[in-house]
Formats: sequence, structure tokens, C-alpha cells
Amino acid sequence: MLLVTSRGTGRWVIPKGNPLTGLDRHASAAVEAEEEAGVIGAVCPTSIGSYEYRKRRANGAAIMYDVEVFPLAVTRELDEWKEMDERERRWFTLDQAAASVDEADLQAMIRSFGDGGFRAVARRSGVVYNVAQKTGVNRMFAWFQRLLPKQGNFFEMFEAHAATLSAGAEALARLMQGGDGIADHIQEIVEREHDADAITRDVLQTVRRTFLTPFDRSAITDLIAAMDDAIDEMQKTAGAVDLYDVTEFEPEMRDIAGLIVDAARLTVEALPLLRKISANGPRLHELTERLVRMEGHADEIHAAGLKRLFKEYGSTDTMRFLIARELFRHLERVTDSFEDVANEIDGLVIDHA
Repeated sequence: MLLVTSRGTGRWVIPKGNPLTGLDRHASAAVEAEEEAGVIGAVCPTSIGSYEYRKRRANGAAIMYDVEVFPLAVTRELDEWKEMDERERRWFTLDQAAASVDEADLQAMIRSFGDGGFRAVARRSGVVYNVAQKTGVNRMFAWFQRLLPKQGNFFEMFEAHAATLSAGAEALARLMQGGDGIADHIQEIVEREHDADAITRDVLQTVRRTFLTPFDRSAITDLIAAMDDAIDEMQKTAGAVDLYDVTEFEPEMRDIAGLIVDAARLTVEALPLLRKISANGPRLHELTERLVRMEGHADEIHAAGLKRLFKEYGSTDTMRFLIARELFRHLERVTDSFEDVANEIDGLVIDHA
């Protein structure tokens, strides 16, 4: 996580500022990140929360401010930026970043990106240990499982697919920014989709040849299918960009891409928690609820973008409108697929936790 120093006290803070006239709050946050930290990326339109801090004004008054926080996936660091001579910027690990800021609520939000406890759950080990320790079954049942055919490495494959989803989402966000490198971003998305397909095939083959599975077989196949649908739609978005030679993208498309990046991040966090689903049920519910809310937000952005484009180009540039509508459709289907992932995970929590 990138932090910057404040101009007044020199303490570590996140880039922030007042909402800018004519811009949505998340867009204002992206402007502040570029001006204060010299970074550009995909900003998620859905906030992850807010925190309060007290700021002393020039007249001596100490006023409490409420700061709404939006995640931004950095895709480019600038060598020169507006406030480079007034601030220091530095990358921190999540634990270091949380320890470096003063506000308790902000510390909690930073830690929520990668709690050490969740990482401990995700550590890979032997199958028997996974059965006995990760899934929460008792020792006698674990002993019995040793006598049965081996359990497939479904957790590892879920997590590998989630990592591929995240990489594809970041490439999609870079693509939606336009400019140089569009062909490279398209190629990366296609390659990530091929990687995901290979993992999906492994899951389906392992389901057929495994006697004992951690969850119901249909639940396993439905979950990996929902994840695969998400990256398939990313690939279809890239394919449409390549087919129609699109080089400029609507701001609403970039907003949805920001949502997709954050949805992929949440999926990366959620999948390892399935290893010990009983203990992690509450956190999994929090993550899936956020994924569902983000899908609803994407629907709103999609509708608003189409409406604006129809008014501007529906009668004067029909082809541009039709191409944009296809891109919007694929992007919106990516978020639909992440909602399906959330629903599948929720079903597992309900059944097993």
C-alpha cells in the first residue's frame, strides 16, 4: 500500500482532499492520488468505508473531517507530479501501513485488505493436514479419511484461479485507460483466460476422479464455473476492443473496471477462507455481501453510461453507440459473474458453517 506524508506534520496518511466540483467522489479521490502521490490506476466507485480525523485550520480551529475511502489499483507511477516537492511517498506492507497511520478506523480498513490470520489459513500443506486442520473436522474423521482415496487439491486450484482472475482484472483496468499498450493488455487478458481455462479443466477432472471432496461435487463445479465466467467475459471485452479497434473508453467503463479489480481482490481474499469455513463464516459473509453490493453499483453505472451515450450519439453516431453498448454488456456480465461467485460461496457457508 502506498502512503504519503502530510504537508503540515509529516505523518503518514493516504492521499485525500475535498470533493471536486463536477466529479464523483471516487473520481475526486483518483485526482488527489495523482496530485499528491503521483500514481494513476483503476479506482473502484464503491467505497470501502470511512474514518474521521481532526485537522487544524489556518485560523487555529481544529475541525473533524469525515473521509470516505476508495481503493485504487495503481497501474503507473509518475516520475514527476504536482506535490512531489511537498510530500514523500513510500510503499508499505499492509501491516506496516496500518502501524504507520494514526487513525484507528483507517488502520482497520488497511488491515482488512490482508489480515495475517487469513493468510495463515491459506498456507498450503499436505492433504491429511488440510482435512484435519483446515476444514475443521475432528481427528477421528481425519484418521478415517487416510484410509480413503486422496482428497483433491481443490483449495489450491480455487486460489490459483482467483489469482488469475485478479491478474486479468488488472490487465482489463489498464486496457480501459486507453493510450499506448492496448494490444499488450489484450494479449495478457487472453493469456490469463487460457490459464484460467486450464485450471477449470483440472478442477472438473479432479472432481470426477476424487472419492472424497471437501464440499458437494456440484458446489465445487458451480463455484469454478462462476469464476471462469468472470474471466471469460473479460476476454470477450478484450476481443470486442480488438475487433472494433477501440482506442478510447467511456468514463463509466473505467468505473466498472475499477469495480472489477476490487471484486477480484475480494475473491482472492475469500477463497483461502474456505479451507476453514466454520471459523471464517462471518468474514466470508462480509465479503460476499460487498460483492453483491458492488454488482448492484455496476448495474447503475452501466445504465447511466448507456443513457448518456444514447443521448449523445444515438442519432448522430449509431455505430459508436452500438460498439459501446457491447463493451458495456461484457463489462456488466463480469460483475454479474462475481455476484454468482458470491452466491456460491454464501451457499457453502450456509451448508457448512
